[in-house]
Amino acid sequence: MMTANVNNEIVRLRDLSSAFSRRAFEDVLKFKDYSHFNWLLSKYDTIKCVTYLELLKKAYSLISKSYRCEYVYKNELIKLLLHHYGSKDSVYFNEFRVGNSIADMVMFNGESKAFEIKTEYDTHRRLDKQMEDYKRFFDKCYIVIPESKLDDYYGIVESTTGIITVSCDNGRIILKNVKKSLQNSQFDPEALMSCLRTNEYKNIATALGTSLDGVGGYDMYTLCYNVISHADPETVKKLFLHEVKKRRNNTLLLRKYPMPIRQMMLSLNLPADKAEKLLGQLNITINNT
Repeated sequence: MMTANVNNEIVRLRDLSSAFSRRAFEDVLKFKDYSHFNWLLSKYDTIKCVTYLELLKKAYSLISKSYRCEYVYKNELIKLLLHHYGSKDSVYFNEFRVGNSIADMVMFNGESKAFEIKTEYDTHRRLDKQMEDYKRFFDKCYIVIPESKLDDYYGIVESTTGIITVSCDNGRIILKNVKKSLQNSQFDPEALMSCLRTNEYKNIATALGTSLDGVGGYDMYTLCYNVISHADPETVKKLFLHEVKKRRNNTLLLRKYPMPIRQMMLSLNLPADKAEKLLGQLNITINNT
């Protein structure tokens, strides 16, 4: 009987974590479709809420205590980064492709930082390859892990990799920077190019003094790659930071969002007007839908 109760609780927590899915939020924003949230409310009728935003807050409170999935890690990481670095001169991106890997979260301010998350439910099977990709040009790289797994990871990560641990104390999530990341000296132009959009690497090549007049198609990529690969790495990194900060992002809005949904709002990367619209739709009285 005890095993059955434990399994039922795990299923409940997994279901509640599904509230923080991109599809559920987009259905609300685009179609005013609350079916996923309504399904949760009908299945777990002991959760009493006046608004859908209240449902999300209660669901987050429960999963952050007892089912710390990747969403919780990312959300708490945003909270930590905002506290230490703010948002005025920093930009954050969720799931940023680097070579053949995708960093769970990245931050750009005066330098570039990549974060790889490994929850209680993950293994470190792909970690070496992921960190190898990130260190091809990111200034600093971190792993974010459960505090209980610190000994497991401490001995397998490179000395330059930073470690942030996640723990829970009386229901409060605590993130600790237990090992600082050291400055990465690598610079791989090919890895950098994999992160850049066409207009961005063209802007960098132009800023480095190269004329692109009359160049097109495949020749454009080859020319820009050659220019970037032969330029001073520190100059290229600064130009890269300048370009990536121009991408549409909602970092400046993150503090305005209710804490439990910041990660989802970062993932959706909505402009201010659509973000306000979505928040208004989540904050309606449930009986009115």
